[in-house]
Amino acid sequence: MSSPEPAPTIPDEPTHRRGGATARLIVPIALAVLATVAYGILSTHQFRNLTSSSWDLGIFSQLAKDYAHLRAPIVPIKGDDVNLLGDHFHPILVLLGPIWAVWPSGLALLWTQALLFGISAIPIARLAMERLGSWLGGILGGAYVFSFGLQSAQDVQFHEIAFAVPLLAMSLTRLLRGRVLAACLWAGALVFVKEDLGLTVLVLGAVIALRGKQHRLEGAGLACWGLGWFILSTFVILPLLNTAGQYDYTDNLGSLLDVFLPGDKWITVLMLALVAGGIGLRSPLILLMLPTLAWRFTGTVEFYWTWYWHYNAVLMPIAAAALLDGVRGTSRWTRGVAVAASAAVTLALGSAMPLWNLARPSTWETSWRAAPAAGAVEAVPDGAVVATDITLMAQLVPEHDVQWLHGPNQRVPQCVVVDDYAFSWNGTPPRDAAQWADEQYRQDPGTYATTYDDGGFWVVCRPAGS
Repeated sequence: MSSPEPAPTIPDEPTHRRGGATARLIVPIALAVLATVAYGILSTHQFRNLTSSSWDLGIFSQLAKDYAHLRAPIVPIKGDDVNLLGDHFHPILVLLGPIWAVWPSGLALLWTQALLFGISAIPIARLAMERLGSWLGGILGGAYVFSFGLQSAQDVQFHEIAFAVPLLAMSLTRLLRGRVLAACLWAGALVFVKEDLGLTVLVLGAVIALRGKQHRLEGAGLACWGLGWFILSTFVILPLLNTAGQYDYTDNLGSLLDVFLPGDKWITVLMLALVAGGIGLRSPLILLMLPTLAWRFTGTVEFYWTWYWHYNAVLMPIAAAALLDGVRGTSRWTRGVAVAASAAVTLALGSAMPLWNLARPSTWETSWRAAPAAGAVEAVPDGAVVATDITLMAQLVPEHDVQWLHGPNQRVPQCVVVDDYAFSWNGTPPRDAAQWADEQYRQDPGTYATTYDDGGFWVVCRPAGS
């Protein structure tokens, strides 16, 4: 008995009954522009007001700087001679090199991520408007591009997953249009974004192969491509380029029993189900979430489990595509409920959402620390090896050789920048930054001298040539 043919991947009703072609052209582009500008402005205010939730922006700024100069991505912030391609497998980030060459600033990376998130809305919103009608489709497009997964990712600044979001959006919308080969080609590029995404590609290939016999070859090929790159990148390339000769994140994994607790994990699952409108659970595309959720929920790092940070960004286009697949053959009322559920998740979070900050007048005020911070950066000689905490890390990268002052580096920095308010000090910064630097880097007392002290920022330096 032959296997059943896959369900048709065309709108349930003629598209001409659901709003004009002009709306389907303009609205997705308008959403993309609006999201890009909103996310870019949010990040610009963060950058200028010295909001740094992690060191990722500094790390990726060093990577982009190296690529711009046609060098391997050696990132001293992570440690001496650390090749970032031995930390995670993300060769697609070579695309940041030309961007950095034109705009050598961490802001370039933040706006690039904002643009990538915005672009991802175009295929999602366009397909949504064709399948759901102009109003419902436009609402779903907005719910997607301003979803909690994308907002929180932009809020914690740049990460390589920014490139995965539009790739997934392009791939899954083409699959739902029946353009399987194009879907496979877009999905195939995901293996160059991050090593674990090879498993997502594997699952997508399996879904394509199992949905209909006429596409089993493409599906099987895509599955093999994803699995092959996952094995090659995780067990060969990363250990080969890693200074310790290993995959660094194995120790972050717990047991299978850890998957089910604590309760934060179930809250995340519930929120993802709602973003998919509930009805998305009937689509096999929802299975694409499993690889990401599997490594996150077996992980021992608390940030992996929650709805915040950047870890949910790659799940947002999956949820939207699953919703659009799941609503086929349903009533308009059912579709309305699904779209409302998707939008309600982010709306219910209200003031907890990062973009809400743009409505607060204080967000538009320049921090009193901005001028002292600029002075501290200026006080460091160009080209100097400088150790710093996270606050000014990204700002120092363009003109300096930066390392983390709490890191494992063996090089003795020429200058040390200390921020009394940096969270890495746990509220107890050194009373004398110069003395702390002498002790930290085993220098004779008095080797480091204070050259700048203002607004909680200290710059202490060794004499040139010492």
